[in-house]
Amino acid sequence: MAKGKFAIGALIGAAAGVVAGILAAPKSGKDTRKDLKNKADELRNKAEDTAQDARERAETLKDEVTHKAQELKTEAEKTARNVKDAYEDKVNKRS
Repeated sequence: MAKGKFAIGALIGAAAGVVAGILAAPKSGKDTRKDLKNKADELRNKAEDTAQDARERAETLKDEVTHKAQELKTEAEKTARNVKDAYEDKVNKRS
């Protein structure tokens, strides 16, 4: 969670720096607006790429957790069967 907040803060800081730099540059209003639009497009694309990477990592993690949970479930079922069989063997030997 802290990494996500830092990344968002970094993006906002970078955007603010770019805007300040463009607005301070000695250009016409038309050129400044064009530069702002181009930088906004760049930042949007970068944000979309970052979001896609995060979605892909989350999907991979979900798959890994699901696989591990299935392994643990299978192992628990096997252990439960072994315990049950051992118990039944012990009870049958007493009879």
